[in-house]
Amino acid sequence: MRAPLQFHLATAIFLGCVSNALAEKREFNVIVSAGNHARNFSPAMALIDLPEYYPANPLAILSDASGNRHDAQLTPVSLLTADKDTPAGMRRYELHFMVVHQEAGSTWKGTLEVLDRSSANQSPEAQPSSFSWTEPNEQSVELRRDESPLLRYMFAKLDETTPERRAETYKVYHQVFDPTGKTVLTKGPGGLFPHHRGLFYGFNRISYGDGRSADTWHCTNGAYQSHEGFLSSEAGAILGRHTVKVAWHGQESEVFANEAREMTAYALPNGTLIEFASRLRSTVGPVKLDGDPQHAGFQFRAAQEVADVTNKETYYIRPFGKGAAGDTLNWPEAKEMVNLPWHAMSCVIGGQRYTVAMLDRPENPKESRFSERDYGRFGSYFEYQLDEDKPLELNYRVWVQVGEMSAEEIEAKSQDFVEPVAVTVTPR
Repeated sequence: MRAPLQFHLATAIFLGCVSNALAEKREFNVIVSAGNHARNFSPAMALIDLPEYYPANPLAILSDASGNRHDAQLTPVSLLTADKDTPAGMRRYELHFMVVHQEAGSTWKGTLEVLDRSSANQSPEAQPSSFSWTEPNEQSVELRRDESPLLRYMFAKLDETTPERRAETYKVYHQVFDPTGKTVLTKGPGGLFPHHRGLFYGFNRISYGDGRSADTWHCTNGAYQSHEGFLSSEAGAILGRHTVKVAWHGQESEVFANEAREMTAYALPNGTLIEFASRLRSTVGPVKLDGDPQHAGFQFRAAQEVADVTNKETYYIRPFGKGAAGDTLNWPEAKEMVNLPWHAMSCVIGGQRYTVAMLDRPENPKESRFSERDYGRFGSYFEYQLDEDKPLELNYRVWVQVGEMSAEEIEAKSQDFVEPVAVTVTPR
């Protein structure tokens, strides 16, 4: 039996209302407080809750008091962002934008409009996405900005057909490009100390269970790290980000821990800012993570050319002073190389000098013990007792730029990380 005409009309009106509700514009007031530090191209983030029915991947339009537009991006919450207190019926997002310049103690006020991207993409308000992820192949995937690569995630499946192939595929890591995307600044397999590779995270002295041990740095005696899948990816006007699942395998190739590893990149006018976040969970009860300064923790390894050709031109910058070219300091011989808020290396690749700064934060485990080598490997490690109900969460930043940096410039990057700008967002 056909429904009455009135029913069809009511249904059409209802669906039209729903459609309008889904596409409705949301408006917010935004206040940015610089705090105690001057800000120059500083990442800013705030949490925003939108109704669950609102279309996914919404568009953010940020304007100042004069009506000038500023790039902004809305993303799902990142790995270490708490969303447990999200109100019922709401979905939490992160608002990202860049504070180009703001004096210490000052306040900036703006307006945020949130739109349904599907209905706004053809409008002048729609912002192009400067970041993009390539389609992954069997070995890698790249994050690009305006078609220039910034990061390349290396995740080939373990291949044990020969010792050489195993060595090439026993760990996952990220290669880092220079800010132009033309030069790979980090090292892959082979060369001097091939266990150091790109931006990498692992420990060479791991113990668990009934006398079991594992080395996920050198990946000996059956140990290795494997890529188990992509958990999420984002690409927009402000940042590119992905989160991957990494399994840590022990002495008989068994999985003793699973890691969610998140990498975020911001392309700024004078360099690239990379943020590393990780949550490591045990699958076997208590796990002791330990190592030594050269083979554990979070580390950066420069391209093989630094070891082969330009190592005597490498120097390090520390909070307590700049080192001479070719000189290095390492814990425990150098007792001062402990709990540094930041640490930087300057090296020469392809005839160009680059500076790479690694930024720590107080929430990361301590005591953190630092190491540096003239061939371009530097970073820090710590000891930690992991358990199934006690995951290990880490958060670092890496800044990459052409040319040299002063300690004051690196300190400003550290302040942005440890004491970010305060952003308040309220509905209008």
